[in-house]
Amino acid sequence: MIRYMTSGESHGKCMIAILDGMPAGLLVDEVCINRDLARRMLGHGRGKRMTIERDRIEVLSGLRRGRTIGSPIAIVVNNADHSIDKMPVVIEPRPGHADLAGALKYNTKDIRDVLERASARETVARVGVGAIAKALLNEFGIRITSHVTAIGNIEAKIKGLGISQIVAISEKSPVRCADPAASGLMCKEIEKAAAACDTLGGVFEVIISGVPAGLGSYTQWDKRIDANLARAIMAIQAVKGVGFGIGFESARRKGSMVHDEIFYDKKKGFYRNTNNAGGIEGGMTNGEDVIVRAAMKPISTLLKPLASVNIKTKKPVRATVERSDVCAVPAAGVIGEASCAIEIANAMIEKFGGDSITEMKRNFDGYIKQVKEF
Repeated sequence: MIRYMTSGESHGKCMIAILDGMPAGLLVDEVCINRDLARRMLGHGRGKRMTIERDRIEVLSGLRRGRTIGSPIAIVVNNADHSIDKMPVVIEPRPGHADLAGALKYNTKDIRDVLERASARETVARVGVGAIAKALLNEFGIRITSHVTAIGNIEAKIKGLGISQIVAISEKSPVRCADPAASGLMCKEIEKAAAACDTLGGVFEVIISGVPAGLGSYTQWDKRIDANLARAIMAIQAVKGVGFGIGFESARRKGSMVHDEIFYDKKKGFYRNTNNAGGIEGGMTNGEDVIVRAAMKPISTLLKPLASVNIKTKKPVRATVERSDVCAVPAAGVIGEASCAIEIANAMIEKFGGDSITEMKRNFDGYIKQVKEF
């Protein structure tokens, strides 16, 4: 089973992660990890912090000659902007942020003690862990990508596009959207929000292809793969909703228009012509692409701050203003990829076991043969 923990503050010296449970013998390419770290920094509407940082991973332990050796993997990403001890005290909590609830919980009179760790800067470590998980999944033909389907009221139209087309188009878009027309409108909406000193949220979609049927289980609530994926996605800062396949739309349709009919072909085996379930039925993957959508609220730091209360004087004030983004939905999609990769990798290790990648592949191949012969 994969276990990982991150550490570090937004303006501290570095972000750290320790990943345990990866099988030995897995080739880990730091170039691929750094590529995902760079993708996390992009997107129209990102703040000035992204022009300061040059995120690069350093692997401190757990690898030898580029391969895992079965021991915990420690990674670090240094912060170029590390001025936490010199930064001013914060006493005006931002509505929508962890500020006030965190100050009450940890009994601190300086909200900076809260916001530095609650910041989405923490996700740089998560993306690093997720990139290593992706390396494991690649060994089994599992691919993960993401794209933006909505920013504000602008929605992308991608019906009929295959995964390869979505990837090719969205990775060239400044907002990681596979609809060029919508992409242009999204950029304009972000610019309008910036001019009004406001922020924008949106929706991103994660697509996981090549997933075998049978990951997860219906036997216990905490073994359901959709529940674990939902928890991982909801742990991303500012995410307020998660859905699979058509998600909430399924509540507005009749059953005959929701459930994916099952067919069989000697070459393909069992398959479905639709994927409204998002590749998961009964808490288990069903062999179709896993489709996860997440709704991200607007960033809670506003240049025209909302009403708040000074935690010392208890008098009305305007919330504090920290350096932030206008829109971070494109970056959130990359973080979503990492979060899903970790959970799918965990489910793969749980099902196919093995202390080495060779043993794990042997178990996997036996299972795939069993499924084909079913």
